[in-house]
Amino acid sequence: MSDSTAPRTRKRTILLIFTGMILGFIVVYGAKAGIDYTSTNEFCDKFCHVHPHVTASWIKGTHYTTKSGMVTGCIECHLPAGGLEYYTEKARLGLQDVYGFYFKDTKKIDWESKGSLEKAVTFTYESACLRCHQILFSSKLTKKGADAHLYYQRMKGKVLCLNCHLNSGHYTEKKAEEYTEATDDVYDPNAFPSPAEEFKNYTEAIPGSDVKFEMVAIQGGTFTIGSPDSEPYRDADEGPQRQVQLSPFWIGRTEVRWREWEVFYAQRGTPGHSDPTYDPEVAATGPTPPYGSPDQGWGRGARPAITMTHHAAMVYCEWLSSVTGRKYRLPTEAEWEYACRAGTTSPYFFPGDPADFTAHSWWNRIFGFEKQPLIAYARYAGSGVARTAPPATVKPNPWGLINTLGNVREFCLDWYAPEAYAKYPSSGAVQNPRGPESGKEHVVRGGSFKSDAADLRAAARDFTRTEAWLMTDPQSPKSIWWYSDCNDVGFRVVRELESK
Repeated sequence: MSDSTAPRTRKRTILLIFTGMILGFIVVYGAKAGIDYTSTNEFCDKFCHVHPHVTASWIKGTHYTTKSGMVTGCIECHLPAGGLEYYTEKARLGLQDVYGFYFKDTKKIDWESKGSLEKAVTFTYESACLRCHQILFSSKLTKKGADAHLYYQRMKGKVLCLNCHLNSGHYTEKKAEEYTEATDDVYDPNAFPSPAEEFKNYTEAIPGSDVKFEMVAIQGGTFTIGSPDSEPYRDADEGPQRQVQLSPFWIGRTEVRWREWEVFYAQRGTPGHSDPTYDPEVAATGPTPPYGSPDQGWGRGARPAITMTHHAAMVYCEWLSSVTGRKYRLPTEAEWEYACRAGTTSPYFFPGDPADFTAHSWWNRIFGFEKQPLIAYARYAGSGVARTAPPATVKPNPWGLINTLGNVREFCLDWYAPEAYAKYPSSGAVQNPRGPESGKEHVVRGGSFKSDAADLRAAARDFTRTEAWLMTDPQSPKSIWWYSDCNDVGFRVVRELESK
């Protein structure tokens, strides 16, 4: 290299380095400015929040109007506290919001379900909660709160802040109509034929109250329990199919409603642990007060009673038997399916293919899926409202039962076993089966307002999950009466036909 070219090369190198530094500064500054701008509440409200009420509910919430005067912004809850995860989650949620903003019909989005715990944990972060709430045991914390926070520390990673504080960030306005007791549809015993003249539908009146409920007479018969191998979305525990012979029985036209449960609670409820008159021996005879709001703030009245344990449902049946003089209990799994099918053999008690109704199919998620006639008979995830409903909102099955497929899942008497049907004889019909003699969990049947259409099939089986459904309960011992983490299971009652 000549002496004349060396200075030019050095100048070029310095110029390139300087230009690179300027460009790097512009990129870094631009990226920082972009991140800051897209993290403002104003940007979120204008470009991200396709939810029509999210900003208004945030302003009304406790995180906006704080005692200290500090306003908690969107990203302080809805992004991790820092580190690489902050940027990766910002990119993920940002792309998700952009897609929803430009390509989705926001009027068809089920906003209520987005606020459920299952969905909220995907966009609200534990590290963000703890960044602000560093002192878990403040001087003004109640004993109940202190017990709950001690339990949270012991269950680190299993119990989240959201388990107890799901509605803290946004104000949820309780509409008056949610607490208005909906008028039940008029019960017409002539709407469908009674199986036998001496065995009829009747109205049960609970002594000592003005509460009544309807019981439907189900003539005994033979049916095939379970689903064939060819049924779409069939699970292995739905087979093998077996013939079952059932004796006549009565079954509740609807799930047990809050109005019935509250008579039981008024007559058999017991004080809680904080009550100085609490007696464990007495508490064993009836439910103690629930730890939270058992109806989830959705209203009571004609809505199905929820959040009680299987044990509580069994005690309710014992109480109902004692006050009426008639033998009530939970339905066996076979009785439940027989009554639900109402003489049909298809996946539902009406014509329809689960593959056409389900949201599990990618094809259906892209191009849409059918809702009729399923939506007419069941309150389920496709109904667009993530809560329970009074029975008058859907049509009955051919035998007059309401919401066997949806609204809330229902306890059965049987212990659960995936191979239960295989224990029944392969030839002939098993008489009035009651499942395994023992077990750890009980059978749950039917779908709920959370369920996909595939899980509403008459043969679909599920079971209680006692440990998971009591995860958030900080009491020791945990409640035997109320689930802290299950809000979509209830029950209906059966009455046996007493022999003369």
